[in-house]
Amino acid sequence: MMEALAENKKMKIGLVLSGGGIRGIAHLGVLKALINAGIRFSHISGTSAGSIAGAFYAAGIDPEEGLNIFMKTRLLRFIRPAVGSLGLINIEHTSELLKEYFPEDDIEKLKIPLTIAATDFSEGKLVYLTKGPLIRAIQASSCIPGIFKPIMINNKMYVDGGILNNFPVEPLIGKCDFIIGSSCNHLKPVEKISGFSALITRAGVMSINKDMEQKASLCNVLIEPKGLGEISTFDMKKAETIYWLAYEETLKSLKNNPVMAALISQGN
Repeated sequence: MMEALAENKKMKIGLVLSGGGIRGIAHLGVLKALINAGIRFSHISGTSAGSIAGAFYAAGIDPEEGLNIFMKTRLLRFIRPAVGSLGLINIEHTSELLKEYFPEDDIEKLKIPLTIAATDFSEGKLVYLTKGPLIRAIQASSCIPGIFKPIMINNKMYVDGGILNNFPVEPLIGKCDFIIGSSCNHLKPVEKISGFSALITRAGVMSINKDMEQKASLCNVLIEPKGLGEISTFDMKKAETIYWLAYEETLKSLKNNPVMAALISQGN
């Protein structure tokens, strides 16, 4: 790999971003550190929270500004109850917020090609969205079933892409010379569980991490801040902490990983 880097002055570098609810803010910290190091991406692929972080960056929004958006925006005012529906909450009203940052609302109009993983719940299959309305695709990819009302696209129900693929590295294979992965669901070993909520959270994270070892082997570098999987999916109070933990973890990877060091030395 070191030799290959030396021969490629302009490599196509791909970035894959996992799902993980509020933990997905880690991707913004990872992105900020990589950008500061001079790394630029030719393709991005993301699921759920990863699709949001990826869309922000692909639209030209600085990752730190992305963090500020999350910090200053009261998301609850964009969410409405979905009484009598197939979910407790309707997230379609987030369109009002997202249009401020994606005024063209078109995946193909982004500055960097973006692939969004979502689950076609009507047909029970994974889909990769690369064109069409961006906001609708983000909402579909982030739509946790049972909590959020399914998103309708072309008369089909769509829900969270993480159900079938929480780390969509596959769309980058063959398109990129080098792939960096950002996963925000690492679990530390534990000797006991403190309560029912912690038990359910841990079980859910274990489920979406089931194939991470295989997926990691498809990346040249995987950045995975330790212990983020223990943070609740909706714990907004941890947003800034998550960002800086991920930022620091990425700095360590840049410093200690010889492949990353060689990548930076090429000036990308």
